[in-house]
Amino acid sequence: MTYYLLSIFWFIRQIKAFLFWLYLWQLKEYHIGRFIDHFRTEKGKRVLFNKLSFLKLFLFFTLLIIRPAPVMIYILLAVYLLESGKAFSDFFQKKLQKPVFTIKTYLLITIILVFQTLFIFLIFGGDLFLQSILLFDILTPALVSGIVLFFQPLIVLWRRQLIRRAKLKRKKLKNLLVIGITGSYGKTSTKEFLATILEERFKVLKTKEHQNSETGISQCILNDLREEHEVFIVEMGAYNKGGIRLLCDITQPKIGVLTGINEQHLALFGSLEKIIQTKYELIQSLTNGGLAIFNGDNTHCFKLWGKTTLPKKIYSLQSLIYEIPSDIWAYNIKSEKESLSFRVVTKEEQTDFRMNLMGEQNISNILAATTVAKELGLTLEEISKACQKIKPEQGAMKLLKRKDGLNVIDSIYSANPDGVISHLDYLKVWEGQKIIIMPCLIELGGASGEAHKQIGQKIGEVCDFAIITTREKFREIKRAAIEKGMEEESILFMENPKLIYEKLRTLGKPGDIILLEGRVPNQLINLLRE
Repeated sequence: MTYYLLSIFWFIRQIKAFLFWLYLWQLKEYHIGRFIDHFRTEKGKRVLFNKLSFLKLFLFFTLLIIRPAPVMIYILLAVYLLESGKAFSDFFQKKLQKPVFTIKTYLLITIILVFQTLFIFLIFGGDLFLQSILLFDILTPALVSGIVLFFQPLIVLWRRQLIRRAKLKRKKLKNLLVIGITGSYGKTSTKEFLATILEERFKVLKTKEHQNSETGISQCILNDLREEHEVFIVEMGAYNKGGIRLLCDITQPKIGVLTGINEQHLALFGSLEKIIQTKYELIQSLTNGGLAIFNGDNTHCFKLWGKTTLPKKIYSLQSLIYEIPSDIWAYNIKSEKESLSFRVVTKEEQTDFRMNLMGEQNISNILAATTVAKELGLTLEEISKACQKIKPEQGAMKLLKRKDGLNVIDSIYSANPDGVISHLDYLKVWEGQKIIIMPCLIELGGASGEAHKQIGQKIGEVCDFAIITTREKFREIKRAAIEKGMEEESILFMENPKLIYEKLRTLGKPGDIILLEGRVPNQLINLLRE
């Protein structure tokens, strides 16, 4: 009876573990470099090396040396009872980390469950039963990763077929105008703003959230693109050289927008130069008669604009300050808590814009969208009216007003150094205490130290209180913040969502503003949304 109970509890624990590891692979987009880089972080290390893992290793090696004693069996039974109980608790509290269910994940889950069922059936009651389930448990990360990688060739073949079919469909749509948008930041907002503006005159399709890879874009073409669509706006992301070129080969863009370049994903690319080259693949791949559009306020984009011989446009917020030869620029900027107003100027016309968006970083993305819309025949006045239909959630930040008077800014979608700095600058328009909660940024490679130092300096300039939820660069952030005048006790490292929430309840007062930046714990987000 004990072995039956042990098997049931073990099986439940294993399902939770398998779902977590598939979730992590999916989160890293099945990219080996991103998956491995996760374990360079403190959180990643603790997933593999923790007290429970060491206990299981101790029990495993002990059972190899001596015969199983009843006390050891009951220890294992207690361990797996607690783990299975935690699995049920996480499930009912909606805290279970699991992948988004797709055809691929259903296939992998089925294979893993069959493998796990056969394993427990074959070894049940044997002389090495306890040692076997412990070894299976300990090797779960390797087993799941092995299954994922084993089936990767089949996935590659399926992806190639998907891409081939998408390319064939795209080629048949001769009159379709494709607009490609890439960059280290600003891609999604620019895509959303542009789609809203162009829908005033055209039948527009845009890629959905997270559909910026070859698989996602191909699925969008096959499932959503119709003959009646006149414009297809494609967000393009990549983690290695050649990635953007492949997306362009699928979609054949005529207009390319480069929103900005920084060290985001430097650890994967290996150098900033490779990031720049990869983003520039969009411009190099434009079809005949294409148009290249650049963010003149970004140093790297400005240099690429200078060397580009194709028809090109450049937009800027700082044209008047730095004498950037912009085709479109903005000035008279006024940033309020929940709105932006500014004047957009071209060589032919100028118009005042006002919209319900937070933060000046959105203006740059509006200018990118305006540049494209102008090229397609819309006037600034038409674009300005269309911009009034843009919803706050289409920008990088969303505002939640709590019943207790606290204001919470949700900026958890994606974090990069430039975005964090601009969001902190935006906090200046608010009165009351300014609080930021964020993890350290990942995949920045050798640029990580300097990037976190700059973030720390800005926190010290702007914020009254800061909570950093991961440990990697906490010291660098804290040191830089203190140098800028922040009190040492005002910047804390805290991981536990409930403790963070309790800290905020004692610290925050009506009218205070809390900025959630990057991948903060989901439990904390849910608590703040209550």
